Amino acid sequence: MQTGKIGVTSENLFPIIKKFLYSDHDIFLREIVSNAVDASQKLKTLASKGEYNGDVTNLKVRVKFDKDAKTITVSDNGIGMTAEEIDRYINQIAFSGANEFLEKYKKDANAIIGHFGLGFYSSFMISEKVDIITKSYKEGSQAVKWSCDGTPSYNIENTERDEAGTDIVMHVNSDSEEFLDEHKIGDILEKYCKFLPVPVIYGKKKEWKDGKQVETDEDNQINDTEPAWTKMPADLKDEDYQSFYHRLYPMAEEPLFYIHLNVDYPFNLTGILYFPKIKNNFEVQKNKIQLYSNQVFVTDSVEGIVPEFLTLLHGVIDSPDIPLNVSRSYLQSDSNVKKISSHISKKVADRLAELFKDKRDEFEKKWDDLKIFIEYGMLTDDKFYDRAMKFFLFKNTEDKYFTFEEYEKLIKDTQTDKDKKLVHLYATNKEEQYTFIEAAREKGYDVLVLDDVLAPHLISRFEQKHPDHQFVRVDSDVVENLIKKEDSAKEELSWEQKQELSPVFQAVCPENNKHTFLVDFQDLGETGSPMVITQSEFMRRMKEMSATQGGMNFYGEMPDNMNLVVNIAHPLVKKVLEAKDKKLSKTLEPLAADITAKKAEVSELEKAKEGKKEEEVPQADKEKLDGLNSELAKLEESKREKLTDFGKNNKLAKQLVDLALLANGMLKGADLDKFVKRSVELIK
Repeated sequence: MQTGKIGVTSENLFPIIKKFLYSDHDIFLREIVSNAVDASQKLKTLASKGEYNGDVTNLKVRVKFDKDAKTITVSDNGIGMTAEEIDRYINQIAFSGANEFLEKYKKDANAIIGHFGLGFYSSFMISEKVDIITKSYKEGSQAVKWSCDGTPSYNIENTERDEAGTDIVMHVNSDSEEFLDEHKIGDILEKYCKFLPVPVIYGKKKEWKDGKQVETDEDNQINDTEPAWTKMPADLKDEDYQSFYHRLYPMAEEPLFYIHLNVDYPFNLTGILYFPKIKNNFEVQKNKIQLYSNQVFVTDSVEGIVPEFLTLLHGVIDSPDIPLNVSRSYLQSDSNVKKISSHISKKVADRLAELFKDKRDEFEKKWDDLKIFIEYGMLTDDKFYDRAMKFFLFKNTEDKYFTFEEYEKLIKDTQTDKDKKLVHLYATNKEEQYTFIEAAREKGYDVLVLDDVLAPHLISRFEQKHPDHQFVRVDSDVVENLIKKEDSAKEELSWEQKQELSPVFQAVCPENNKHTFLVDFQDLGETGSPMVITQSEFMRRMKEMSATQGGMNFYGEMPDNMNLVVNIAHPLVKKVLEAKDKKLSKTLEPLAADITAKKAEVSELEKAKEGKKEEEVPQADKEKLDGLNSELAKLEESKREKLTDFGKNNKLAKQLVDLALLANGMLKGADLDKFVKRSVELIK
C-alpha cells in the first residue's frame, strides 16, 4: 500500500470545497458522470487510431446508489488509469493563489471548479470518503484502489477489477443523505446528463404489474446519445424537430418553426432554436434555451450569452468553445461567447429572411405570433433591426401585409402631409376605433393595425430611424387634422367665443380621476360628427410605453388627457347654442356689458402704469386696479356658473357628449344606463 499527501499549496482544500461549493452541490454528479463519459470517448478515440484493439461498441456509464451502505457509485468501462496516472491526475492539483480566488468566487461553484480543474474533487461536497477503483486499458495493467477521507492524505493499493474502466465510490456524509434517494439522483441526471454522448444507465426500467411498478431486466438508459442538434439538417425531417421539441418541453404547444445551427468556423456551434407561440400580453418565461458544452448541460440562464431578444426562444445551443465549468460572469465577458451571440443573431435574421422570401404566404400566416420576437429584436439589437427591415411586416385593417418599403409606396400619394412627411395612420383596436377607421378610409387613407404591447416603443424607433415618417393613431384627432395637406381656410371661433361655450360642454363631460377633458371647437362640416373625442398622440404613447416598463413613473400616474372636439357646423350643436342664447341672453348680456366695461377700466389703469416703476404708481390706482380685477373675476365666475348650470340641464348637450363617449367605448355602467333611458325620452 502507498500513502501520501495530495499535492496542493493549501491545507484547506477539502473544507473549502465543502463550505464554498455547498450551495451548488448537485453538480458533483454532473462532474463525475462527465468524467466517466470522457474516459469512454477517449477509449473510442484510441480504437479509431488503432491504438486499442478491444471492443468499444458497448461502452456505458452506470450510476447506482446503496442507501444502506450510504454510497453513490459512478462506473464506466472506458480508458481507466494506472497508479502513475492517478498520481499525476488526482494527487497533483495546481492550486496556487487559491485562497484569494476562493474568497472572491466563494458563492460560485462553477467558477471554482472550472478554474482549478476540480471536477473529480466536487465529489467531496457530499462525501466523507471517496474511493477510485480503476484499471487501465493498457495490456497487463494492474487494477488499483485510491482512497481519501477528505484530508490531504490518501492511500493507494492494488485491487481486482475484471475489465478496464473506473468506479468512483462516494461515501455520502451525514449532511448529504438527501442524495441517497432514487428520485433525487434521477432528477439530477435528467437535468445535466440527458443528452450525453455515451449511454448513461440508472437502474432498471419499470413497468406496471399487479397495480404497482416493478423493475424489469432491461437497463434504464436516461439519455439520448444522438439528440437532434448533433445530426446534420439533411438527415432530419420536420417530425424529428417536432419530436425533439416535445422531448425538451413536454407540455408546450407546437412551435412556429425552428432554426438549425451548424457552424464549424470560426468556432464550433450546433443547436436548434424554436420560435414558440407567445401571447400578445408579453407574459414570457425566459430561461428556455438550454446551453450545453459537448452535450453536457451548462445552464438555462442564458441572458448575456445570447442576444436579449432571443431569450424568448426555446431550444438548445451546444459549443465546445464554451467551457463547462465557468461562471455566468465569465461567459458574459468571454470573446468566444460574444462571437457566438452575434452569430446566432445573424443566423436567426438570415433564416427569417429566407422564410419570408421563399414562403411568404406561410410567413404572413404566422406573423401575428411571430412579430413579438422580431419587434423585441429590433428594439434591443441595432444590427438585427437593419436585417429585420427586409422582412418586418405591417398589417392593415383589411388584413393585408406589407413590408416597410411596400407600404411607403402604397401611401405616398395620399398620406404625405404639407411638410412632406409620410403619415402612417394606425389603430390599436379595430372594434373600439371602428368609427375613426371608417372616417379615415372614407378620405382614402389606409390604416395599420399596431395592437401589441411593444408597438408604442417600435413606432418611436421607426420615427427615430426614419425622420420623414410619422405615426399617428387614427383617434388622436379629427380626421381632417390627421394628415394636414394645407393650412386650414375654415373659420374658427375666437378665444372669447370658446371661453363662453366651453363651460356648457365641460359641464356634461364625465367627472372621474381617469380622464380629464379639454373642450375645443372646430368646423367639421354639417355632415361630420357633432362631437368627437380624441387623445393626444404624444401623451397617450408616453403612457403606453410607461406601462410596459413597470414601477412608478411620471406619465403612467397621470390621468388620460382627452380632447372633446365640438363641431360648430353641426345642426344639433347649433341647436344647443341657440337654446343657450334663448335662455341666457337676458342674463348674460348685462354681465357681458359689465365685464367689458370693467376690462376697459383695467386696460386704462394698466396703460397708465406703463414706463413707471412700482413705487411711482399712486397707491389709489393700485387699490382701484386690485378691486377691478377682483370684481372682474367674480363676474367671470358668475357667467361661468350660469353657462355650467345650463349645460348640466341640457339633455341634448349631454346626449351628444355621451354619443362621443359611446363611439370611443368609454360609456359604461350607470352612465350607459342613463344614456339609454335619456335616448328613449328624447325619441318620444
